[in-house]
Amino acid sequence: GNLDKLLPKPGKIAKVEHHPALPYRDVYAFLQLLANSDATAARALETVIYTGLRTAEVIGAKWDEIDFDAGVWTVPAARMKMKKQHRVPLSAPAVRVLRTCYALRVNDYVFPSPNSTAGRPRPLSNMAMLTLLKRMKRTDITPHGFRSTFRDWAAEQTNFPRELCEMALAHTVGSDTEQAYQRGDLLEKRARLMDAWASYCNTAPGNA
Repeated sequence: GNLDKLLPKPGKIAKVEHHPALPYRDVYAFLQLLANSDATAARALETVIYTGLRTAEVIGAKWDEIDFDAGVWTVPAARMKMKKQHRVPLSAPAVRVLRTCYALRVNDYVFPSPNSTAGRPRPLSNMAMLTLLKRMKRTDITPHGFRSTFRDWAAEQTNFPRELCEMALAHTVGSDTEQAYQRGDLLEKRARLMDAWASYCNTAPGNA
């Protein structure tokens, strides 16, 4: 008699939006194509792939968030969808991409707009990566879809716990009670997960 209190009201069920994603078996070849582009959007998309971050979280990045020595990128709560600080362990390939950008830095933004200057800093447009994909004739996929690419790989090709994979994507895991007791962010374990992902991304099919 209390199901009406537990179940969503009719018409209130949230619609799940599925972003077109690249099959994980194609990620190596795709990254090889990205490497041929010197566009800032290409470096941003590589970073999306290696970190599992959302598009907005990547293009808004500033250099003071990234600790190269520790290999950690700390995204402040204000820039996260869930409004909770998120530490991202950086794999060696992710660090290489970011160091390439650092060598070309023009202001505080990691991925500055082409029209950005030291005096007028602006981040990359939120459409820049999508525009890059269109130029690559890949209108069948989206930047956000690479989060699904990573998640599918983790589920189908690894034994990493589901909770760890969800934390890597900055998803809320468990009930309120579980979250209250799980105060750590399992950074070291997530670092092993992201290293394994980066290794997969850079291994040609048939050489795994």
